[in-house]
Amino acid sequence: MSDSVRFRRLPRNPDLPLPSRATPHAAGYDVRSAEEDFVLAPHEIRLVSTGLEMELPDGMECQVRPRSGLALRHGVTLPNSPGTIDPDYRGELRIILQNTGSEPVPFTRGDRVAQLVFHHFAAPEVIEVAELGSTARGVDGFGSTGIE
Repeated sequence: MSDSVRFRRLPRNPDLPLPSRATPHAAGYDVRSAEEDFVLAPHEIRLVSTGLEMELPDGMECQVRPRSGLALRHGVTLPNSPGTIDPDYRGELRIILQNTGSEPVPFTRGDRVAQLVFHHFAAPEVIEVAELGSTARGVDGFGSTGIE
C-alpha cells in the first residue's frame, strides 16, 4: 500500500506551499487558505478554499482538524471536526471554519487554517447477528469504567 498523497494545484493557487509538517515529528500537515483576505465574524461559519485537489491511495483517509493555536487564541475551530476526506474524492480541498469567539478574526491569503492527518483504515464486512458475545463490562457505558 502506497503512503504517497498526490496534490494538484488549481489555477488560482500557483504560489502557496503544499501541506507540510511544521516539525519532523508532527502528525498534522498544515494547509493554507487560498482565499483573498477575509474576516471571520463572531459565530460565522465559512467554507475556505485551499486551491488544492488531492488523490489519496486506496485504504487511506485524510482527517481535517483544527489548529490548536487558532482555537486557543481566537476560538476558531472546525464544526465537523474531524472532517473526513475519502480516497475516492477528487474535488477541491475546502475547510469549514467557525469562529466561536466574540471578536472578528482576520485571515490573509496563505494563513494556515487547518491540519491534515492521514490514516489507513479498515473496511470490515458488516454482518447482522441475533446476539453478540458477552464481556465483563457488558452494556455499562458513559463513565462506567471509572466507578468503583
